[in-house]
Amino acid sequence: MKLIDGTNLSVGRVGAKVAKYLLNGEEVVIVNAEKMAIAGRLDKIVGKYHERRTRKDKATPENSAKTPRRPDLFVKRVVRGMLPFKSGRGRSAFKRLRVYMGEPSQLKDAAREDLSNLSCTVKSRYVSIGKICERLGYNKGV
Repeated sequence: MKLIDGTNLSVGRVGAKVAKYLLNGEEVVIVNAEKMAIAGRLDKIVGKYHERRTRKDKATPENSAKTPRRPDLFVKRVVRGMLPFKSGRGRSAFKRLRVYMGEPSQLKDAAREDLSNLSCTVKSRYVSIGKICERLGYNKGV
């Protein structure tokens, strides 16, 4: 099992690495999903995901794609997009992924995978997944 702490890591870079681990048959756990980041400006990123969230299928609007607002499910959906999800291999790989907001108590002392080379650089402008999800309507479980 690979344990990844998502604090200040780029969600796209980590997602690509995690997808590779999953396709190789390993189980992956990501903690602190709300602290992961996407490079770009907040208003542009939120606008893009808000447009995806409000897009409706004209024939059957209730069957439209649902974009998650919770940070852990948001990260899980990003990783799913990097897997061949429509094949059996991709679905079984996706089942080996666990994503948590914060750190569960049973994983506090576990050894973590060092992915510090995938962090967001100081020069780039980036936004945390938690802020994006709050702007999309996530209310922290209240």
